[in-house]
Amino acid sequence: MKTTDAAARQAQGWLGLVPPGWPSDVAVALMVGAVQLIGTGFAAQGQPERAPLDALGFLLLAAGPLALVARHRRPDAVVAFVAAVTLLYMLLGYPYGPVVLSFIVAVFTAVTGGARLAAWLSAGALYAGHFGLGYVLGGPWAPRLTLTLMVAVAAWMLVLLIVAEVARIGRERMLEAARTRAEEARRRASEERLRIARELHDVLAHNISLINVQAGVALHLMDEQPGQSRTALVAIKQASNDALRELRSVLDALRQVDDEPPRAPAPGLARLEGLVASAEAAGLVVSTRVAGTPRPLPVGVDLAAYRIVQEALTNVTRHAGRAAVTVRVAYGGRDLEVQVDDDGDGPTAGRSSGGGNGIPGMRERAAALGGELEAGPRPGGGFRVLARLPLEGSGRRDPATHEGVPR
Repeated sequence: MKTTDAAARQAQGWLGLVPPGWPSDVAVALMVGAVQLIGTGFAAQGQPERAPLDALGFLLLAAGPLALVARHRRPDAVVAFVAAVTLLYMLLGYPYGPVVLSFIVAVFTAVTGGARLAAWLSAGALYAGHFGLGYVLGGPWAPRLTLTLMVAVAAWMLVLLIVAEVARIGRERMLEAARTRAEEARRRASEERLRIARELHDVLAHNISLINVQAGVALHLMDEQPGQSRTALVAIKQASNDALRELRSVLDALRQVDDEPPRAPAPGLARLEGLVASAEAAGLVVSTRVAGTPRPLPVGVDLAAYRIVQEALTNVTRHAGRAAVTVRVAYGGRDLEVQVDDDGDGPTAGRSSGGGNGIPGMRERAAALGGELEAGPRPGGGFRVLARLPLEGSGRRDPATHEGVPR
């Protein structure tokens, strides 16, 4: 929002050169007034046939520039007032000069500020009043109604209005571009927050669940079987070390500047054995099966597969008790299939309802790569998580870094 507001303030300036606001409006009014008064005063010396400048003439010359102070707050009223003051000055027969400069500024401000109708009507009224009303009133200063002069003044008016319209279109495009950039920045920031939340959830939920299970085991066996409680405490230490290491890697990525590459590689299926070992330390019986020929995967697919297995094992630890788990990884020609089955008899409603962040997070990871994820109870009992992650085109963007990765 701040980006959009700043761009809007900049674009609302006169021709984009002077930003709107009280100080700049006063500065423009003073500059235009100085040019009109001084320039017309010099021009009057060569026009003895025109009425000499008096107090009223100087007042009319200063009234238009003075009105420009309010040009951004009431562009319609200002352009109408400046046109009326300029017309009155001409009808009274005062010398020609840069008397229309304030009118030019008022027209530009009105057109680019949204008061287009007022600008066009004021220009038409000034033209018609100068040639029509001036001729009707007559007098020694009545305008000469020659076709050349009328066409020249009409052409000048049209050029002024067309240039103002072009400036308006450029301003609107600049504002639209600024809004688009702001929306894109907000979207990327939202995606980044979601990515960070998903990473932290996956890193912490898995290891803290293991720590919680092992702490319960240690407390239960502390008095009766101290040897086994020691094993649980060792598992707690290992799980906490793993949590700290992965949390540090996430925080290091957040601290990176200038798009420096991360120091440590992102987790992937190469670390599957360590993941299985930590799950077995929590009391699960885990077997792994690999179908197809293992090969290097795109970074995004590798990370997503690892996190899906990690979250599925975390859910088994939380909800299925001491279950037997099968982790199956199938390398296909166009996709990677990851399947985690358990035969646990613990509650499955919590896992299938999607009330937590685990299953929605896994679905988001799969969807970010153009894949799909199914999670629900198995017909024969237990629970199944099945993810299909496409390999074709998955290397274009890495959801962990939002950058392209080699295929």
